[in-house]
Amino acid sequence: MLSSSSTTVKNLPLKRRLCFLLKLVCFVSSVLIFCEFLIYYVVIFQCRWPDVKGGTHMSEKETSASVLKAMILADTHLLGEIKGHWLDKLRREWQMERSFQTALWLLQPDIVFILGDVFDEGKWSSPQAWADDVRRFQKMFRYPVSMELVVIVGNHDIGFHYEMTTYKVNRFEKVFNFTSGKLITRKGINFVLVNSVAMEGDGCAVCRTTEAKLVALSHKLNCSQQKPNHSNKGCSDVEKLPASEPILLQHYPLYRKSDAECTGEDSAPPEEKNIPFKEKYDVLSQEASQKLLWWFQPRLILSGHTHSACEVLHAGKVPEISVPSFSWRNRNNPSFIMGSITPTDFSLQKCFLPYESRVFIIYCAAGALLVILVLAHVQLLTPPFYFAQRLISKHKAV
Repeated sequence: MLSSSSTTVKNLPLKRRLCFLLKLVCFVSSVLIFCEFLIYYVVIFQCRWPDVKGGTHMSEKETSASVLKAMILADTHLLGEIKGHWLDKLRREWQMERSFQTALWLLQPDIVFILGDVFDEGKWSSPQAWADDVRRFQKMFRYPVSMELVVIVGNHDIGFHYEMTTYKVNRFEKVFNFTSGKLITRKGINFVLVNSVAMEGDGCAVCRTTEAKLVALSHKLNCSQQKPNHSNKGCSDVEKLPASEPILLQHYPLYRKSDAECTGEDSAPPEEKNIPFKEKYDVLSQEASQKLLWWFQPRLILSGHTHSACEVLHAGKVPEISVPSFSWRNRNNPSFIMGSITPTDFSLQKCFLPYESRVFIIYCAAGALLVILVLAHVQLLTPPFYFAQRLISKHKAV
């Protein structure tokens, strides 16, 4: 009888320790699940598709039939084997995959556009490294058959103009079915895809081909927008397209002096805003910019490359939106654009992803609480109640 009761007394501290350990495991698991999974649902759930003019007077069925829901992001910069550390790759790719998959599940876009610099080392990656990067991209940015993914080429995918080769361009086009000067028409809306790296204007082989395709597409769009009573002999044999003013999608922004006029919490940092942009490197040249505006007379331009947000009005009437980077490696506050688009109008809304600094604060606070709980459990840290009780007892003894 005495031996059994002594065994029970000995097992009691062991059970308490096991119970405390189980509580710690549950606490740590809850923090990890929230910070690495649930937080994306909490943040992206707050995003809403913007309304377009006239959309509030349409029925839900009419709205879904006429409005194209487009999700636009840029500069994912999947790290390669040369500069990418395995831990950095693991962390950044997990963040982008969870953000993208959560956004698809919650928002259900019709089409997704990625505005270039999909990879960080596509400009110099070997065939084997390229295949590995593509495999990882397809896993991260997988999408259901009911949606469509369109990828634009960027300078990190094929190199700057002096690094660009036909081999790199063809390699990219084969994987993503991308062709500069390609037109995509969805729900009567015309999207023009531009290889802005090839808008150098020096007559290189890729540049000549690109400009020829853009000029031909410009002619086709201009003919389609002419009124029936305005006959044009040059348009008699041209295939007619929807008479909707096009939206340009490209990696480089059109020419602007700097980001000095850009505003917003995700615009360039103050110390970078007044740094002049270099033509053909940070932005397109003035000549190439004028060509695109003249050829297509777009109603909207969407670009990436700068990793920061900016809104510019060209020629006093054509808005250009620079989309920030989708990667936490480039920003503390990545985001993407949600666009509700019709053949005659559009409305854009930004959706921010979780701030990495806030996630870090949650981890630090949880870590500090964990240390306090452990110290209190092993009685290295006296809880305030017992500390006060000991002081009172000592005072009475005196």
